[in-house]
Amino acid sequence: MPTADSELRSAVATAADDLPQTMRAAVYTGDSTIRVQSIPVPRIGPGEILIKVHSCGVCHTDLKKIEYNLLPPPRIFGHETAGEIAAVGQAVRGYEVGDRVLVFHHIPCMECFYCRHKLYAQCPVYKKVGVTAGYEPAGGGFSQYVRVMDWIVQRGIEKIPAGVPYEHASFVEPLNTCLKGVVQLDPQPDDVVVILGQGPIGLMFTMLVKRTCATMLATDTMPFRKMRSVRFGALAAYDPGEPALRARIMDLTDGRGADVIIVAASAPGIVEQAVGYSRPGSRILLFAQTSHHERIELSGADVCVGERTIVGSYSASVDLQKESANLVFGGELPMEDLISNRFPLDQIRAGIDMALHPEPTSLKIVIQPQGLS
Repeated sequence: MPTADSELRSAVATAADDLPQTMRAAVYTGDSTIRVQSIPVPRIGPGEILIKVHSCGVCHTDLKKIEYNLLPPPRIFGHETAGEIAAVGQAVRGYEVGDRVLVFHHIPCMECFYCRHKLYAQCPVYKKVGVTAGYEPAGGGFSQYVRVMDWIVQRGIEKIPAGVPYEHASFVEPLNTCLKGVVQLDPQPDDVVVILGQGPIGLMFTMLVKRTCATMLATDTMPFRKMRSVRFGALAAYDPGEPALRARIMDLTDGRGADVIIVAASAPGIVEQAVGYSRPGSRILLFAQTSHHERIELSGADVCVGERTIVGSYSASVDLQKESANLVFGGELPMEDLISNRFPLDQIRAGIDMALHPEPTSLKIVIQPQGLS
């Protein structure tokens, strides 16, 4: 791979004095393997910026790609990225070296059929990854530097206020995806909402639904996560399938069933369980059902005759970018309480293993490519 040279510098308006030519990156090499290697710092062109990555959250979509070899190697994953601008390309306006920023790796064109209907995740431009550390663009946050392409620079960067830790800022993208689902469901104060799964995503749903004043119940298999759920606003949390949950739902709703169900985990039978907990006319959100191999078997009458609405929500919304950033930056949500473990880049395999096989008190795993702060 080429290294930084005079051609690179000609496309750069300003750069940090200490910008290196090589960096460390966790490279997916196939066979469910990640290797930390030394590779060139990415080149940037006009309209682009280079970010020195300080924090990147481990997301289950990246875990699936690595563990199940869903994409051909080599790639550098990681997309919940926050850091410091290290170089600014020609024609970039509004950003300068030293700015603290977070970046969204998908941004829509705002002009196509899907964008006109606000289905941004279906936009062909949105489906392109606009942040890379090298190789085929895949987010790149599991590295020390990432290149941000021009269409992302235009709409996909948020500045981080002074005093907000990088690791908190890295939650803005995943929180946005949850906020999108909550806005779609529109829980009302007199609704009973059941959230299935209380991992980091499920707990963010719990935080957000609390703001609507709806009554919440939740499920998870891990006692620590159930305790966190109640701390973040759930009335109670249960083991999946526990008879007491159904009894509580029926007690709270005069025997009707839950008004809203959020499926924030993926497990055999979980969608069928969601329908069973819900009342006729309820709204059910499928958030974690991202695999084409996952199959769901439901009674057609439960949907048709029962007039239930089952919806999907995937990825972030550019319309909610500012709001999700403000929720994190303003301290309204306890993001710090979601972080259980931090790993330097050289120990990323341990972080991935912990995310795949959670320990009793583990929640969000954060990678710090510049070293633990």
